[in-house]
Amino acid sequence: MKRPVWMWGLFAGAVVLLVLAFALPRNTGSGLDLTDFTAALRRGEVADARISAQNGTLALSGKLRDGREYQTRTLASDPVVKLEALQAAGVNVSYLPPARLSVLGVLSILLTLALIVGLIIVLLRSRQGGGTDAASTFGKSKAAVIAEGQIKLTFQDVAGCDEAKADLQEVVDFLRSPDKYHSLGARIPHGVLLVGPPGSGKTLLAKAVAGEAKVPYFSISGSDFVEMFVGVGAARVRDLFEQARKSAPCIVFIDEIDAVGRKRGISVQGGNDEREQTLNQLLVEMDGFGSGQEVIILAATNRPDVLDAALLRPGRFDRQVVVDAPDVRGREMILRIHARKKPLDASVDLGVVARRTAGMVGADLENLLNEAALLAARSGRNRITARDVDEARDRVLMGPERRSLVVREADRTVTAYHEVGHALAAQLLPHADKAHKLTIVPRGRSLGSALYTPEDRMHHTRTALLDRICVALAGHAAEQVATGQITTGAANDFQQATNLARRMVTEWGMSEVGQLALAQDGGNYLGYGPQQGNYSDHTAAQIDAELGHILNGQYERALKLLGEHAHLLHRLTDELVARESLSGEDLQTIMAGGTLPPLEGTTRSSDDDGGAPTGRLTPGPA
Repeated sequence: MKRPVWMWGLFAGAVVLLVLAFALPRNTGSGLDLTDFTAALRRGEVADARISAQNGTLALSGKLRDGREYQTRTLASDPVVKLEALQAAGVNVSYLPPARLSVLGVLSILLTLALIVGLIIVLLRSRQGGGTDAASTFGKSKAAVIAEGQIKLTFQDVAGCDEAKADLQEVVDFLRSPDKYHSLGARIPHGVLLVGPPGSGKTLLAKAVAGEAKVPYFSISGSDFVEMFVGVGAARVRDLFEQARKSAPCIVFIDEIDAVGRKRGISVQGGNDEREQTLNQLLVEMDGFGSGQEVIILAATNRPDVLDAALLRPGRFDRQVVVDAPDVRGREMILRIHARKKPLDASVDLGVVARRTAGMVGADLENLLNEAALLAARSGRNRITARDVDEARDRVLMGPERRSLVVREADRTVTAYHEVGHALAAQLLPHADKAHKLTIVPRGRSLGSALYTPEDRMHHTRTALLDRICVALAGHAAEQVATGQITTGAANDFQQATNLARRMVTEWGMSEVGQLALAQDGGNYLGYGPQQGNYSDHTAAQIDAELGHILNGQYERALKLLGEHAHLLHRLTDELVARESLSGEDLQTIMAGGTLPPLEGTTRSSDDDGGAPTGRLTPGPA
């Protein structure tokens, strides 16, 4: 905390007093009482004397004949120290005028008084409520204030959310020309809630609104309101809205509003905890905006379902703007924005990158290109190539390569069969997403992976979902078809397949159980425990039976499919073991009966199946 000027003055005064105390000359002569001085005078030991009169007393100082200095004090009426007695003793007498207060002395006294008074003031303030300045600062808003015109971000710098920008354009128009709306008696929405997954660009959109409207911008997080001290959060809310009213027209952006706006009445501390008091004050302040006040509240959250109903009613947050994950066109536009200042090689096709990054949001795509730039710089290149982008995607999704990991040849072969099983099933099933890369290079916790190019779908049919489950189980099935054994490498595949099948049964009504909503919040059962719901034990048994029917049926389907195409399974595995990675084009070439270019430093027989395959194990029964 910045100290006030008067406190620095006190410190300076204390330093000056210390310097004066050590720098001023001191009288170092020894003191003589009157009896000793009289005896020394009679013995003739006094060499000279200096007399000064001060308030009815005589101050005597001087030197003895042996060179020592002395000083004493006596009454002015004492006959011993009369001038005649001193002169009769042969003492050289001089007279000093009364001492006057010097400028330095006056300054020293004034500084001493100022220091004492200042210390008293500090003590009094510290005793009055534990520090007035600290308390007033504690209740101040922590919002970052960006002045008008300082934000250069506009809607042109935000891509992938055209509908959200169209909704927010009305807010920009109101902030630019409020009289147009006021003349018609229109009330612009007080608050706009931005809803979307993390990293989808909600904060970026709020800044773009301020940049387009060229108005002041207040930014604060919901967690900045809540403190352990009762009343501090409410005080900060009041201070924030007071500043906003003084700066109108302006935008107040509250990020992660669910930290303070959760539903009331569900806290373990009852209804009087600090968070609920802060929410109550926020509701009151948002009600305090009249139709003539040009203050827009923007808030962002990825959990709108936990917000209090009073916060979402008309008059507070009137609108909800969905900022969802971008589609393939939006991802390409986002990539182009982030690639403006990055030198891309001609081999980089951002349209292809966009198609291979389904599900990624703006933050993921920005991180993808940044990783590609880091890889290019690490390799000493001055441009980002398609290989750098592809490697960056693998790093983002699965982690860096672990080439130092020692993997047995048998484990490499089993991993290759597993990944080829996924990719081959995806290529053969009509509604499955096609693989665009296979690798058995260890990354993160995985010994291999198959990457797909998913399509952006708004609706998923039961047939497409069953194909996805079949692809997930095909890796495990490929191990059994090729080796007659199964391993522990399919644990994550089983989890994904089971979760998808459970949602088909309990959420989407795609089973014999019926069209019932037996789950909520993305697969969490209604009730208190993970397996408890508001349904009977008979229904629970039906759910379990239907899950087993779906999963076992798709596993048998995968076994039959891969058994019928075992020659492709073995050939793809041989190529994958030899090359460590295969692209989607390589998969299509091999499945069409073609031959891949030979590896550097090796020769191939003209017979595609010539010689023993490098990675083939003894196949087991299908």
